[in-house]
Amino acid sequence: MPPTLPSEAIRRRVVDHVRGFFNEDGQGEPPSDDALFERDTPIRMVHADIVGMMVGGIRGLLLQMLHPHALQGVLDHSDFRADMHGRLRRTARFIATTSFGHRDRAEAAIARVNRIHEVVKGTLPDGTPYSARDPRTLAWVHVAEADSFLAGYLAYAKPAWPMAKQDEYFRQFAEVARRLGADPVPETRREADALLRDFRPELKATPEAREVARLVLSQRPEGTPRAVQRAVGQAAVDLLPAYARQMLGLKSGGLAVLPARAMTRGIAGGLRWAFRQG
Repeated sequence: MPPTLPSEAIRRRVVDHVRGFFNEDGQGEPPSDDALFERDTPIRMVHADIVGMMVGGIRGLLLQMLHPHALQGVLDHSDFRADMHGRLRRTARFIATTSFGHRDRAEAAIARVNRIHEVVKGTLPDGTPYSARDPRTLAWVHVAEADSFLAGYLAYAKPAWPMAKQDEYFRQFAEVARRLGADPVPETRREADALLRDFRPELKATPEAREVARLVLSQRPEGTPRAVQRAVGQAAVDLLPAYARQMLGLKSGGLAVLPARAMTRGIAGGLRWAFRQG
Protein backbone atom coordinates (compact mmCIF):
# COMPACT_ATOMS: atom_id res chain seq x y z
CA MET A 1 0.00 0.00 0.00
CA PRO A 2 1.48 3.42 -0.98
CA PRO A 3 2.41 5.80 1.85
CA THR A 4 -0.12 8.46 2.84
CA LEU A 5 0.78 11.82 1.36
CA PRO A 6 1.15 14.71 3.83
CA SER A 7 -1.69 16.57 2.14
CA GLU A 8 -3.96 13.54 2.55
CA ALA A 9 -3.08 13.26 6.23
CA ILE A 10 -3.92 16.95 6.70
CA ARG A 11 -7.17 16.49 4.82
CA ARG A 12 -8.19 13.60 7.06
CA ARG A 13 -7.38 15.54 10.22
CA VAL A 14 -9.51 18.44 9.00
CA VAL A 15 -12.42 16.12 8.20
CA ASP A 16 -12.18 14.38 11.58
CA HIS A 17 -12.06 17.70 13.43
CA VAL A 18 -15.09 19.09 11.61
CA ARG A 19 -17.09 15.90 12.11
CA GLY A 20 -16.21 15.98 15.80
CA PHE A 21 -17.38 19.59 15.99
CA PHE A 22 -20.84 18.72 14.65
CA ASN A 23 -21.27 15.19 16.02
CA GLU A 24 -20.69 13.77 19.47
CA ASP A 25 -19.68 10.40 17.98
CA GLY A 26 -17.36 12.04 15.45
CA GLN A 27 -19.33 10.60 12.53
CA GLY A 28 -21.39 12.49 10.01
CA GLU A 29 -24.82 11.46 8.74
CA PRO A 30 -24.28 8.88 5.97
CA PRO A 31 -26.06 10.05 2.80
CA SER A 32 -28.86 7.74 1.74
CA ASP A 33 -30.43 7.14 -1.65
CA ASP A 34 -33.71 6.62 0.20
CA ALA A 35 -33.76 9.99 1.95
CA LEU A 36 -36.59 12.51 2.05
CA PHE A 37 -34.78 14.39 -0.73
CA GLU A 38 -32.88 13.20 -3.78
CA ARG A 39 -29.14 13.67 -4.19
CA ASP A 40 -27.90 16.87 -5.85
CA THR A 41 -31.13 18.74 -5.21
CA PRO A 42 -31.05 22.27 -3.75
CA ILE A 43 -31.72 21.37 -0.12
CA ARG A 44 -28.86 18.88 -0.07
CA MET A 45 -26.54 21.29 -1.86
CA VAL A 46 -27.21 24.10 0.63
CA HIS A 47 -27.08 21.89 3.71
CA ALA A 48 -23.86 20.20 2.58
CA ASP A 49 -21.90 23.45 2.49
CA ILE A 50 -20.26 23.55 5.91
CA VAL A 51 -19.20 27.18 6.14
CA GLY A 52 -22.44 28.46 4.64
CA MET A 53 -24.30 26.44 7.28
CA MET A 54 -22.05 27.66 10.10
CA VAL A 55 -22.54 31.29 9.13
CA GLY A 56 -26.24 30.75 8.40
CA GLY A 57 -26.78 28.82 11.62
CA ILE A 58 -25.44 31.66 13.75
CA ARG A 59 -27.40 34.24 11.73
CA GLY A 60 -30.56 32.18 12.07
CA LEU A 61 -30.27 31.80 15.84
CA LEU A 62 -29.67 35.53 16.27
CA LEU A 63 -32.72 36.30 14.13
CA GLN A 64 -34.95 33.73 15.87
CA MET A 65 -34.28 35.25 19.30
CA LEU A 66 -36.02 38.48 18.29
CA HIS A 67 -39.39 36.72 18.56
CA PRO A 68 -40.53 36.74 22.21
CA HIS A 69 -42.12 33.28 22.05
CA ALA A 70 -39.08 31.60 20.50
CA LEU A 71 -36.79 33.44 22.91
CA GLN A 72 -38.77 32.50 26.02
CA GLY A 73 -38.74 28.85 25.03
CA VAL A 74 -34.95 28.94 24.91
CA LEU A 75 -34.70 30.84 28.21
CA ASP A 76 -37.07 28.48 30.05
CA HIS A 77 -36.25 25.10 28.53
CA SER A 78 -32.59 24.96 27.51
CA ASP A 79 -29.19 25.18 29.14
CA PHE A 80 -27.93 27.48 26.40
CA ARG A 81 -25.76 29.59 28.73
CA ALA A 82 -23.59 26.58 29.56
CA ASP A 83 -24.06 24.58 26.37
CA MET A 84 -24.50 26.86 23.36
CA HIS A 85 -22.27 24.57 21.29
CA GLY A 86 -24.47 21.61 22.23
CA ARG A 87 -27.57 23.44 21.04
CA LEU A 88 -25.96 24.32 17.71
CA ARG A 89 -24.66 20.76 17.38
CA ARG A 90 -28.11 19.26 17.95
CA THR A 91 -29.62 21.58 15.36
CA ALA A 92 -26.89 20.63 12.87
CA ARG A 93 -27.52 16.94 13.54
CA PHE A 94 -31.25 17.34 12.92
CA ILE A 95 -30.67 19.20 9.66
CA ALA A 96 -28.18 16.55 8.51
CA THR A 97 -30.50 13.66 9.37
CA THR A 98 -33.56 15.16 7.69
CA SER A 99 -31.60 16.28 4.61
CA PHE A 100 -29.30 13.30 3.97
CA GLY A 101 -30.30 10.38 6.18
CA HIS A 102 -32.55 7.46 5.36
CA ARG A 103 -36.18 8.56 5.46
CA ASP A 104 -36.88 6.30 8.47
CA ARG A 105 -34.16 8.09 10.45
CA ALA A 106 -35.42 11.45 9.24
CA GLU A 107 -38.99 10.72 10.27
CA ALA A 108 -37.80 9.44 13.66
CA ALA A 109 -35.82 12.66 14.18
CA ILE A 110 -38.88 14.77 13.33
CA ALA A 111 -41.06 12.73 15.69
CA ARG A 112 -38.48 13.17 18.46
CA VAL A 113 -38.46 16.96 18.03
CA ASN A 114 -42.26 17.04 18.04
CA ARG A 115 -42.27 15.14 21.36
CA ILE A 116 -39.78 17.59 22.84
CA HIS A 117 -41.86 20.54 21.65
CA GLU A 118 -44.92 19.17 23.47
CA VAL A 119 -43.37 20.08 26.85
CA VAL A 120 -41.79 23.39 25.78
CA LYS A 121 -44.44 25.82 26.96
CA GLY A 122 -45.01 28.47 29.57
CA THR A 123 -45.77 32.15 29.88
CA LEU A 124 -44.03 35.34 28.81
CA PRO A 125 -43.17 37.93 31.50
CA ASP A 126 -46.46 39.72 30.69
CA GLY A 127 -48.45 36.53 31.26
CA THR A 128 -49.02 35.66 27.60
CA PRO A 129 -48.86 31.87 27.10
CA TYR A 130 -46.40 30.40 24.61
CA SER A 131 -45.86 26.93 23.20
CA ALA A 132 -43.23 25.40 20.94
CA ARG A 133 -46.10 23.62 19.18
CA ASP A 134 -47.70 26.90 18.13
CA PRO A 135 -47.78 26.83 14.30
CA ARG A 136 -46.92 30.52 13.92
CA THR A 137 -43.94 30.36 16.29
CA LEU A 138 -42.70 27.34 14.37
CA ALA A 139 -43.21 29.28 11.14
CA TRP A 140 -40.96 32.06 12.43
CA VAL A 141 -38.26 29.63 13.55
CA HIS A 142 -38.39 27.92 10.16
CA VAL A 143 -38.35 30.97 7.91
CA ALA A 144 -35.55 32.60 9.93
CA GLU A 145 -33.53 29.40 9.66
CA ALA A 146 -34.21 28.73 5.97
CA ASP A 147 -33.52 32.33 4.98
CA SER A 148 -30.26 32.26 6.95
CA PHE A 149 -28.96 28.96 5.59
CA LEU A 150 -29.63 30.19 2.07
CA ALA A 151 -27.98 33.55 2.83
CA GLY A 152 -24.84 31.75 3.99
CA TYR A 153 -24.81 29.59 0.87
CA LEU A 154 -25.26 32.55 -1.48
CA ALA A 155 -22.54 34.53 0.29
CA TYR A 156 -19.89 31.80 0.55
CA ALA A 157 -20.69 29.16 -2.06
CA LYS A 158 -22.93 30.19 -4.97
CA PRO A 159 -23.47 33.97 -5.21
CA ALA A 160 -25.11 33.64 -8.64
CA TRP A 161 -27.36 30.70 -7.76
CA PRO A 162 -30.48 30.90 -9.97
CA MET A 163 -33.75 32.01 -8.43
CA ALA A 164 -35.39 28.78 -9.58
CA LYS A 165 -33.02 26.78 -7.38
CA GLN A 166 -33.60 29.13 -4.47
CA ASP A 167 -37.36 28.62 -4.85
CA GLU A 168 -36.87 24.85 -4.96
CA TYR A 169 -34.80 25.04 -1.77
CA PHE A 170 -37.67 26.72 0.07
CA ARG A 171 -40.16 24.24 -1.39
CA GLN A 172 -38.12 21.26 -0.23
CA PHE A 173 -37.37 22.65 3.23
CA ALA A 174 -41.09 23.38 3.62
CA GLU A 175 -41.70 19.62 3.76
CA VAL A 176 -39.75 19.36 7.01
CA ALA A 177 -41.36 22.50 8.45
CA ARG A 178 -44.87 21.17 7.85
CA ARG A 179 -44.02 17.85 9.50
CA LEU A 180 -43.00 19.89 12.55
CA GLY A 181 -46.33 21.72 12.52
CA ALA A 182 -45.29 25.12 11.13
CA ASP A 183 -47.90 27.28 9.41
CA PRO A 184 -47.66 29.33 7.22
CA VAL A 185 -44.64 27.93 5.39
CA PRO A 186 -43.06 29.72 2.40
CA GLU A 187 -42.36 27.75 -0.78
CA THR A 188 -40.54 30.45 -2.77
CA ARG A 189 -38.01 33.21 -2.19
CA ARG A 190 -40.76 35.81 -2.64
CA GLU A 191 -43.03 34.10 -0.11
CA ALA A 192 -40.17 33.89 2.39
CA ASP A 193 -39.41 37.59 2.04
CA ALA A 194 -43.09 38.43 2.48
CA LEU A 195 -43.38 36.26 5.60
CA LEU A 196 -40.29 37.85 7.15
CA ARG A 197 -41.85 41.27 6.59
CA ASP A 198 -45.14 40.07 8.08
CA PHE A 199 -43.35 39.05 11.30
CA ARG A 200 -41.61 42.39 11.80
CA PRO A 201 -44.28 43.90 14.13
CA GLU A 202 -44.02 40.83 16.41
CA LEU A 203 -40.27 41.12 16.97
CA LYS A 204 -38.91 42.73 20.13
CA ALA A 205 -35.52 44.19 21.03
CA THR A 206 -35.20 42.83 24.58
CA PRO A 207 -32.20 42.67 26.94
CA GLU A 208 -32.59 38.88 26.94
CA ALA A 209 -32.33 38.68 23.14
CA ARG A 210 -29.18 40.78 23.30
CA GLU A 211 -27.76 38.53 26.00
CA VAL A 212 -28.31 35.44 23.83
CA ALA A 213 -26.67 37.27 20.91
CA ARG A 214 -23.59 38.04 23.02
CA LEU A 215 -23.34 34.42 24.12
CA VAL A 216 -23.76 33.08 20.58
CA LEU A 217 -21.01 35.34 19.30
CA SER A 218 -18.60 34.94 22.22
CA GLN A 219 -18.62 31.23 22.97
CA ARG A 220 -15.75 29.40 21.30
CA PRO A 221 -16.05 25.61 20.91
CA GLU A 222 -13.01 23.71 22.15
CA GLY A 223 -10.28 23.47 19.53
CA THR A 224 -11.61 26.33 17.41
CA PRO A 225 -9.04 29.12 16.83
CA ARG A 226 -10.27 32.42 18.20
CA ALA A 227 -9.66 34.16 14.87
CA VAL A 228 -11.90 31.62 13.10
CA GLN A 229 -14.67 32.03 15.68
CA ARG A 230 -14.56 35.81 15.35
CA ALA A 231 -14.50 35.75 11.55
CA VAL A 232 -17.45 33.38 11.22
CA GLY A 233 -19.42 35.30 13.85
CA GLN A 234 -18.77 38.63 12.14
CA ALA A 235 -19.70 37.11 8.80
CA ALA A 236 -23.04 36.02 10.30
CA VAL A 237 -23.70 39.48 11.78
CA ASP A 238 -22.80 41.03 8.42
CA LEU A 239 -25.56 38.98 6.74
CA LEU A 240 -28.28 39.96 9.23
CA PRO A 241 -30.93 42.41 8.04
CA ALA A 242 -30.11 45.94 9.20
CA TYR A 243 -33.17 46.04 11.47
CA ALA A 244 -32.06 42.86 13.26
CA ARG A 245 -28.55 44.19 13.86
CA GLN A 246 -29.99 47.39 15.29
CA MET A 247 -32.42 45.54 17.55
CA LEU A 248 -29.65 43.29 18.88
CA GLY A 249 -27.20 46.14 19.35
CA LEU A 250 -24.77 44.70 16.80
CA LYS A 251 -22.66 46.56 14.26
CA SER A 252 -22.13 45.48 10.68
CA GLY A 253 -18.43 46.27 10.93
CA GLY A 254 -18.10 48.50 7.85
CA LEU A 255 -14.69 48.08 6.24
CA ALA A 256 -13.58 46.06 9.27
CA VAL A 257 -15.77 43.18 8.08
CA LEU A 258 -13.70 42.70 4.91
CA PRO A 259 -10.97 40.62 6.63
CA ALA A 260 -13.68 38.47 8.24
CA ARG A 261 -15.28 37.84 4.85
CA ALA A 262 -11.90 36.99 3.33
CA MET A 263 -11.03 34.58 6.14
CA THR A 264 -14.45 32.95 5.96
CA ARG A 265 -14.09 32.45 2.20
CA GLY A 266 -10.67 30.94 2.78
CA ILE A 267 -12.06 28.54 5.37
CA ALA A 268 -14.88 27.62 2.97
CA GLY A 269 -12.41 26.79 0.22
CA GLY A 270 -10.27 24.72 2.56
CA LEU A 271 -13.21 22.69 3.80
CA ARG A 272 -14.50 22.04 0.29
CA TRP A 273 -11.05 20.69 -0.56
CA ALA A 274 -11.00 18.56 2.59
CA PHE A 275 -14.41 17.09 1.93
CA ARG A 276 -13.69 16.86 -1.81
CA GLN A 277 -16.65 19.07 -2.71
CA GLY A 278 -16.93 20.96 -5.97
